[in-house]
Amino acid sequence: MSAKPLNQRAWWLVLPVLLLVAFNAVIPLMTVVNYSVQETFGDNKFFFEGVKWYSEVVNSPRFHEALKRQLLFTAIILALEVPLGVAIALAMPRRGAWASVCLVLMSMPLLIPWNVVGAMWNIFALPDIGLLGWTLNKLGFDYNYTRQPLAAWATLIAMDVWHWTSLVALLAYAGLSAIPDAYYQAAKIDGASGWAVFRHVQLPKMKHVLTIAVLLRFMDSFMIYTEPVVLTGGGPGNATTLLSIDLVKIALGQFDLGPAAAMSLIYFLIILLLSWVFYRVMTLDQDPA
Repeated sequence: MSAKPLNQRAWWLVLPVLLLVAFNAVIPLMTVVNYSVQETFGDNKFFFEGVKWYSEVVNSPRFHEALKRQLLFTAIILALEVPLGVAIALAMPRRGAWASVCLVLMSMPLLIPWNVVGAMWNIFALPDIGLLGWTLNKLGFDYNYTRQPLAAWATLIAMDVWHWTSLVALLAYAGLSAIPDAYYQAAKIDGASGWAVFRHVQLPKMKHVLTIAVLLRFMDSFMIYTEPVVLTGGGPGNATTLLSIDLVKIALGQFDLGPAAAMSLIYFLIILLLSWVFYRVMTLDQDPA
């Protein structure tokens, strides 16, 4: 019996996707690589500089400070949003009308555009007319996020927690909903406590979705730009100038294309490396497929 010949014509259906990815990702990436090793003095004339810009960025105190602020912001976001999202998912009903209501309410912050979120919190937190700022000052707190770095950080973190905790909660809720009732019945028969059920039944079953949630929130928080720019503009001073904001300032504010291109590639490699580390750490005990 002769083997059926393979039909490779299906690759023609994939070709438009490959061309689109090349146009939207590969070509711009190669352009950035090209700028990162060259210098220009105008008139569309370029001069090869090698790794000069990479060395300048890596040894720049400005880059180090922005990276420290970025790592601190991401660490705080993950430490707050992941446990809070899991707690909310555990508290949400699994069945009935209230389950649908809770899902809709949890999805609403995710539907708001990022620039609108920044504008909302900008007005909400104003010390004189904003509901949050005015209330805090009336309660005796000296709050002004436009002048106080600590207040700016607290406002920025509160805004991100409000905006993105829903994503973690919805993913954790999906993981919890997939657990068969037989697991809970067995735990009840064994007399397991609530903590034991969470540790040995719910948490292991949520591990895959929590891995996705941590990776998504890490990447999003590490690349955040629109919300802090609209809310604080990177200020007061440079207190909330994260890596993305500093990169845009170098590229568009100072128009230093070489250093900006080198910094963007270093930025990309940092995200790629840390994402890989997160993934490896969270899947250490899984059997290789």
